Amino acid sequence: MASSSSSSHQVFTSFHGPDVRKTFLSHLRKQLEHTGINMFDDTNGIERSQTIDTSLTRAIRDSKISIVVLSRNYASSSWCLDELLEILKCRQDSGQIVMTVFHGVDPSDVRKQIGDFGIAFKETCACRTEEQKIKWSQALSDVANIAGEDFKNWDNEADMVEKIAKDVSNKLNDNMVGLEDHLREMEPLLDLDNDEVKIVGISGPAGIGKTTIVRAL
Repeated sequence: MASSSSSSHQVFTSFHGPDVRKTFLSHLRKQLEHTGINMFDDTNGIERSQTIDTSLTRAIRDSKISIVVLSRNYASSSWCLDELLEILKCRQDSGQIVMTVFHGVDPSDVRKQIGDFGIAFKETCACRTEEQKIKWSQALSDVANIAGEDFKNWDNEADMVEKIAKDVSNKLNDNMVGLEDHLREMEPLLDLDNDEVKIVGISGPAGIGKTTIVRAL
């Protein structure tokens, strides 16, 4: 399952809804929005099928960052596993940033597909081709090797969410290609040497970096 459903979003989240949608994910969304970052939202409903929808594939490819929230039942969803394949493909092909969150599951269990996580994975793999099983297994091993936040290492979820949102913001700022050129173009228009009070408006579609530009000024 994925977590506005347009190309205006900067962040895509892959997660198992019943595990985290109403808790961790809602808190993360609120924290990201507070910092001016848009997260892809499928709450309006994307029809589920055996393979991920083309609009969802496009949403993953349009994102600057994908956050994979690995929870106990993540591998019980073939939809989540197919999302993961697409996310890792974008990481390899276009250098998309991939972040991980281990929520109630040990990274080692994800990497090796053991424990309750492994049981869920084996059930999902039933009646699947050996090729599909290998692809999913390798994807889980690869994503588990991406260092991320582990819920059990935090005293409370709020602090972890705040840290993740800060990391996302920093990574987006680091990837604002050409920001310095834009700022140089704006400086003469702002007339910064003038001591008079000014009101400046920066307009444009969501997700283009307006908040980042304001902070840089």
